Amino acid sequence: MSDETPRLTVTEQSGVSVARFDDRKILEELAIREIEEELSRLVDSKDAINLLLDFQNVEHLSSAALGMLIKLNEQVANSSGRLKLSDIRPQIYQVFKITRLNKLFDIHSSAAEALGAF
Repeated sequence: MSDETPRLTVTEQSGVSVARFDDRKILEELAIREIEEELSRLVDSKDAINLLLDFQNVEHLSSAALGMLIKLNEQVANSSGRLKLSDIRPQIYQVFKITRLNKLFDIHSSAAEALGAF
């Protein structure tokens, strides 16, 4: 990524890296690639990262974004880390259910609940 504005706000809470998406719509290939690069750098920056993806701001998510999340999940697992997702809107969660990704990801209704589960 060059000098674009970051697409994530990352904070540290109780040993967990919390990445909140800044975009309301994660649909375009360029945006997805930039998010993937930001998250990949974050995972690579720590051993056995505890990572929470907070979807509170996200209203729309493309299938390509789901593919990026699957790759991120593998990257986190390969580094002996843990990945959790939170605050997914009902219409987006339906896509997770239809694609059975709700079985792959550890999804929580709120960031606070997810933080307590690490």
